[in-house]
Amino acid sequence: MIRVYRSGCSHCDAVVAEPSDWALPQDAIWIDLVDPTPEEDKAVEVALSLSIPTRAEMAELEASSRLYREGGATYVTADIIHNGDGDMPSVDPVTFVVTQGPLVTIRYFDPKPFAILADRIERDPELCSSGADMFLHLMEAIIDRASDILSINAARVEGISNHVFAEGKTVGFQRLIGKLGRAHIVNTRIEQSLAGLARVFAYVSLDERIEHVPDARDHLRSLSGDAASLLQHNQSVAAGINFQLSAALGLINIDQSSIVKVFSVATTCLMPPTLIGAIYGMNFDHMPELRWIDGYPLAILAMVISGIAPLLWFRRKGWL
Repeated sequence: MIRVYRSGCSHCDAVVAEPSDWALPQDAIWIDLVDPTPEEDKAVEVALSLSIPTRAEMAELEASSRLYREGGATYVTADIIHNGDGDMPSVDPVTFVVTQGPLVTIRYFDPKPFAILADRIERDPELCSSGADMFLHLMEAIIDRASDILSINAARVEGISNHVFAEGKTVGFQRLIGKLGRAHIVNTRIEQSLAGLARVFAYVSLDERIEHVPDARDHLRSLSGDAASLLQHNQSVAAGINFQLSAALGLINIDQSSIVKVFSVATTCLMPPTLIGAIYGMNFDHMPELRWIDGYPLAILAMVISGIAPLLWFRRKGWL
């Protein structure tokens, strides 16, 4: 689909006609290609005299494929995090093409920042007056959304921390480790997105449509600072996840050691009574204690004493 935002308009125009019949409006400031067909790609290429990267090209990771200039336009591709309200957000590439005319975006999914910016434009049609201006406002929405997702993940990690170190509770460590694993994956994806955005900001800062416009240059510098601060926050969350994972594993080892200690103590305490019982269970003719009147209670008493003595010894040594 080709969606066109025009200067001063509070809504977008969706191209429903044949792409071959489409003509670029003179006042267009943003062309949003959503899951475009080859015919729609071709129509935009002809209208703007530039090339549109394919989905396979957008997925390439080398810098030369993600950040480059061609035909007077600046091409940048960033991994944008989406589905942030779900348990496992995803990241997918979006390509932004800053031209002398409208901004061109190519995407194959529907991240929330695009809808947020569309709502802002509907409320304030004069918000953006050029393609470069639209690019900056879109990046601002993306950074804000990344901040929201980071806050959600940080709150989840804090909740897990309160559970891990809760006193007087039976902690299900298996579930907690699973939650920490998912939080770590989200943390990694947020860092992937923010690091890519930081590279995009550094590269776009050299574009003459931003470099030579003081307001745009200051706006981009502010966005770069926001991305850097979010990266630092995300790294602190990652450190918290690693600490809690180590703590959970340590507590698991402590629990397992306690269980083994109980069995070890029980085995040690039962060995002397077992030995005594085994001796007096032997049917020897020359065992005088078998004919004593007090032989049986004395044997029971010896078993009890031999079982309690190791417990007292362990407690004195501080092993219990």
